[in-house]
Amino acid sequence: SNADKSMELMKTLMEAFGPSGFEREVNAICKEYMEPYADEVVVDKLGSVTFIAKGNDRPRILMAGHTDEVGFIVSSISKEGYLTFNTLGGWWSQVLLGQRVVVRTCKGMVHGIIASKPPHILPPDERKKIVEARDMFIDIGATSEEEAEESGVKVGDPIVPWSPFSVIQNGRVAMGKAFDDRIGAFVLMEAIRRMKDQGIEHPNTVYGSATVQEEVGLRGAQTTAHVVDPDVALVLEVDIAGDVPGIKPHEALTKMGKGPGLVTYDRSMIPNQPLKEFVINVAKQAQIPLQLSQMSGGGTDAGRIHMNRAGCPSVVITIPTRHIHSHVGLLSLKDTENAIRLVIELIKRLDLETVEGFT
Repeated sequence: SNADKSMELMKTLMEAFGPSGFEREVNAICKEYMEPYADEVVVDKLGSVTFIAKGNDRPRILMAGHTDEVGFIVSSISKEGYLTFNTLGGWWSQVLLGQRVVVRTCKGMVHGIIASKPPHILPPDERKKIVEARDMFIDIGATSEEEAEESGVKVGDPIVPWSPFSVIQNGRVAMGKAFDDRIGAFVLMEAIRRMKDQGIEHPNTVYGSATVQEEVGLRGAQTTAHVVDPDVALVLEVDIAGDVPGIKPHEALTKMGKGPGLVTYDRSMIPNQPLKEFVINVAKQAQIPLQLSQMSGGGTDAGRIHMNRAGCPSVVITIPTRHIHSHVGLLSLKDTENAIRLVIELIKRLDLETVEGFT
């Protein structure tokens, strides 16, 4: 069934290997899945892949979801065979220690664990201090530099968390790595697939992009916007779910399971206001729950897209996700479903007159 096929896609996407700058495997999965539903597939020279669903030529609607995940890159191999690493994207040191990782080498996948000096030999005052990422290393079980190199590891090899995907809470909640932001790519792919399967007409041309290198500075969004030259953009992202102990209500507004979010402000963009109101109204009309959100500390692909050429009215639609940028995130499959529905309802209504009215 389509539902089984789409859950299989979600699992495959999340478990795929693809930190920033190494998205090829993930984007190949997207491309293979979307080939039957896309009128055309365009790839830019940075690696972003865009699926086109034709309606009227203009307006051009860009949906973007980045496929890179936060990861690491080997920065040196010690003479004892340990690996040091740099981060690809933002990691908080506290979520790293004791976690399993996979290094992709020319000889295949090498498993390891992020470790540091054990507490047993630390003086009491040092035990209380937070260990910084720069003082951690990856242990791949080697006992010398030669053994590490024998396993295929070299400087510059990419690393991701080892984290199998699973569905918990009687099928309500998905659990795994890389939701930021393959869940966004998943939403746009499913939206295009459904529009094709159900013959849903849309007064525009839709460009669904799996963008690269977002976590290291929104790089793929810049090249994608240049290639597509969109008239309006819907960026699909994760949101910081605020329903976690210790978070004050004003610090993160969305809650897992209460519907997709709409970002009203973040560090990279103040959204186009008529477009923002349009999304709120369409959600009301379609009876889709929508949470209003803000993220003072983060940015999205929209930060680049909305400044493309003469500007492009853009909004960010989110899936509230717990524990992003860690080995294991959690999100609601109902929120994901509602995000897909919302995106389709928006696309059905984004005709030329409406889009020109935003500016």
